[in-house]
Amino acid sequence: MYIHIGEDLNIRAKDIIAILDQESVSSSELFLEFLNRHQNKVINLSKKIFKSVIITSDYVYLSPIASGTLKKRSIQRNMQEFL
Repeated sequence: MYIHIGEDLNIRAKDIIAILDQESVSSSELFLEFLNRHQNKVINLSKKIFKSVIITSDYVYLSPIASGTLKKRSIQRNMQEFL
């Protein structure tokens, strides 16, 4: 199952470690440190401010799509697999 995360990019759902909302990460010093350590793996898909962060084992994506929307997409796809 693949999930569209913005800018014509789809990633495999099983590769996602975490989806975080922008509000949670923008005020977190730990997350800023995480981003600094993984600068070479950050891919910004948002032309403006990002709405969510998707962490995989290979990359950290800054997505223009809200975390709630990404969650709904993953649930909808899971439901389609069972039908």
